[in-house]
Amino acid sequence: MDKDLKYAVLGSGSWATALIKLLTENKSTVYWYVRNSSTVKFITEHKHNPSYLTSVELNTNQIQISSDINKIVSTADVLIFAIPSAFIGAEANKIKVSISSKVVVSAVKGIVPETGQLVAQYFNTSFGIPLQQMVVVAGPCHAEEVALERLSFLTIACQNSETAKEIALRFKSDYMQTNTTDDLIGIEYAAVLKNIYAIASGVAHGLGYGDNFQSVLISNATREMKRFIKRVYKMKRNINETAYLGDLLVTAYSVFSRNRMFGNMVGKGYTVKSAQMEMNMIAEGYYATKSAFLLCQQFKEKTKTPIIAAVHAILYENKNPKKVFKKLVEKLD
Repeated sequence: MDKDLKYAVLGSGSWATALIKLLTENKSTVYWYVRNSSTVKFITEHKHNPSYLTSVELNTNQIQISSDINKIVSTADVLIFAIPSAFIGAEANKIKVSISSKVVVSAVKGIVPETGQLVAQYFNTSFGIPLQQMVVVAGPCHAEEVALERLSFLTIACQNSETAKEIALRFKSDYMQTNTTDDLIGIEYAAVLKNIYAIASGVAHGLGYGDNFQSVLISNATREMKRFIKRVYKMKRNINETAYLGDLLVTAYSVFSRNRMFGNMVGKGYTVKSAQMEMNMIAEGYYATKSAFLLCQQFKEKTKTPIIAAVHAILYENKNPKKVFKKLVEKLD
């Protein structure tokens, strides 16, 4: 693979900013699509994002930033999408140039709501990107800890091993360890599901359940994740590896987890809408829950995924969280 590839990050949230920080430490120039032109101007003048990871000083000498998505996409060879799943369809539809020859990296960790597809599947069917050119970036890794340069881990998933190694090398640093896998679909599903289970963990905390129950909940979530992923994409994998279990654990327990925060608010009595309005960030698990639940119904797996069903009942069926969890407890072991 060509080592002189031009990299671009699309998105301006905390994860996009963290990725820009990593890439500028390893490359001479990184291209950055930021939708809001006023944010572009602020970053250029003040060298940091005004809304996310504001303490991170960005080396703007190594960043070519623009609010013109087609300008950025045309220039770069590797496109890293770090746009919330709720908006990725609308932003991707702005692309008027062919991207079928480019490497597309999903750092989204969510489902495209309009189609119910994984991001890799969406770009494969809508933009003609071969799956061999799709990459998924998975954790466990919170943007906030990247900003603090705390030791973190990323797993780079791609069916092309050389591409996976190249991307992994670009993210590696003194505080970022990377590894690779060819389980593109399984890793992306795991990244989606862990957000749903983090919402469940947050709801449990909001309802007053303690650490003992949380351990049982996440133990069951691990097995549920294994059953789900095996059903939708069967291949040899170890669900206890870092990219699966590790990412689930940090998302379910961390104070930085927006999905846990969202669930906690719902458990404490916020309506779904009021919790969404209160948060300044997107909880990807909200959209993922609906798509995962529909897949469970399609595959007649609803009884084998009680945690997904419980979160769906709370978020989409307006069921009382306390009553839902009382029933859920009886299904856990």
